[in-house]
Amino acid sequence: MAEAPLCGLQDEFTCSICLDTLTDPVTIHCGHNFCLKCLTDCWDQSQECSCPQCRENFTTRPALRRNNLLNEVIKKLKKTTFSPPLSQNYAGPEDVECDVCTGKKFRAVKSCLTCMASFCQTHLQPHYEGAAWKGHKLVDPDGNLKEKLCEKHQKSLEMFCRNDETCICLMCAVTEHDGHEKVELKMEREGKEKQLGATLRDIKRRLEKRQKTLKETRKVMYEMKRSMERDMEENQKSFTALIRCIEEAHRKLTERIKNQEKRETEKAEGVMEQLEKEIEELKRREAELKELSETKDHLHFLQTFSSRCVLPADGDSLSFTVTVDFSSEDLRKELSGLKKSLEKISQWDIIRTSSAHEVPVFTLQPPEPQSRDDFLKYFCPLTLDIHTAHRDLRLSERNKKVTCKGTKTEYPDHPDRFDYWVQVLCREALTGTRCYWEVECSGRFMRIGVAYKGLSRKGGDECCIGYNDKSWCLWCCDSQYSVCHNNQQTVISAPYSPRIGVYLDWPAGSLSFYSVSHTMTLLHRFNTSFTEPLYPGFGFSVFFHSSVTISQLTPRDH
Repeated sequence: MAEAPLCGLQDEFTCSICLDTLTDPVTIHCGHNFCLKCLTDCWDQSQECSCPQCRENFTTRPALRRNNLLNEVIKKLKKTTFSPPLSQNYAGPEDVECDVCTGKKFRAVKSCLTCMASFCQTHLQPHYEGAAWKGHKLVDPDGNLKEKLCEKHQKSLEMFCRNDETCICLMCAVTEHDGHEKVELKMEREGKEKQLGATLRDIKRRLEKRQKTLKETRKVMYEMKRSMERDMEENQKSFTALIRCIEEAHRKLTERIKNQEKRETEKAEGVMEQLEKEIEELKRREAELKELSETKDHLHFLQTFSSRCVLPADGDSLSFTVTVDFSSEDLRKELSGLKKSLEKISQWDIIRTSSAHEVPVFTLQPPEPQSRDDFLKYFCPLTLDIHTAHRDLRLSERNKKVTCKGTKTEYPDHPDRFDYWVQVLCREALTGTRCYWEVECSGRFMRIGVAYKGLSRKGGDECCIGYNDKSWCLWCCDSQYSVCHNNQQTVISAPYSPRIGVYLDWPAGSLSFYSVSHTMTLLHRFNTSFTEPLYPGFGFSVFFHSSVTISQLTPRDH
């Protein structure tokens, strides 16, 4: 009978932190009660100790001890059979409701996959006490029990059909999936979890790769900004100095012209003043002589004639000649040349130069060559490497010409020699700059290209120039062109010329092939990102007699 009054005090035995029945209750100085763990966690996460309910502060953290009397009262309260256990709370918006409660529903503590219903603590007791329910499968509260039922048979989905990749009930297994491979859900999940683990590992690998790429990109962007800022500062200093130099030259030249103008003006004014005096004197003499010529007095005429008709000696004729200290024509030529140089600089491109393990450097590069004279500024002499030549090739003209005649040459064994594809590389490694070379072709078939040093020498397509990702080439076959890289061939429609020009802009990742005659005709341009030095190379077919000669350009070609 003493237990009955306790039933109306459920709220008094509820922790205001977890809103559930007190567990290991403790009482603090202000008189409020809390779960030992709840209050300990609360104070551990706070810089000050205060009551979570009334907010009373404590100067020192109180020592917490379980209230044994209150703990015994709560135990007795939980044993009452005519009132719901204190651990039950009414279901909130995010809780699973008890399917048995009427009116305001309590929060479910378990869901039964056999009954396909959820139960609060009170209505769950039969599953623990009744023999008929003890075999039921209880799980954590699940608000989606309908999804666990077969829509057709309203039975629990307990098996997985591997043929149809779907969950089925026992009735489906007998009726619609007879003969199919069926397993329990747990067994199928174990297999799927292995796939899930592999997928997670793949995602983790990709994530790490993307994060690494992102980090590298940010680093490159940061270095690019720093490089650009340094370039801007240097350019600002250079152009500021240039502008000051131009302004100073303009000032000095203007001052020089003004001083010369002043000197020449003063000289001219002196000449003009003297001329004006002489003119005045001559006019006076002219008037006197006219007057003398008109007199009727013969005696006066004869007496004054001798003195009047004698003129002062006529010295050197006064004249004015401007003397210049410089040539205006030369000045205009110099300024015009400076203007053209500045215009050319304004057309330069910004390119990135870096290797795989270096910080990128951004530099200004002159514009792309247009005429053959422009290309020849980047001429690069080449020499064939006899250690790479296939035995069906013969080198001549100081290793500037290679000929394929189909006859063997007794070359010694060498690890760099091509043993299957009839090819040869040059000795020069081209990297970090612009290069241009020309070749003369003769015959029906030849390949002209470049390759990394790592190009295989023994084997199949991985050795052929243009058939892999380590090389690029232009094919010349029966006066027709095509280009090839990584075994991707593209036919080119262009007029044939036996002279081919190759232009490599390694920093910009550009490789161009030109047909050279009276004009430069672009055949094809590869745009990529080179990561290693490139070696020019040539390939042939043993079925066709062909040759390639590396042009030896003389200084006059420049």
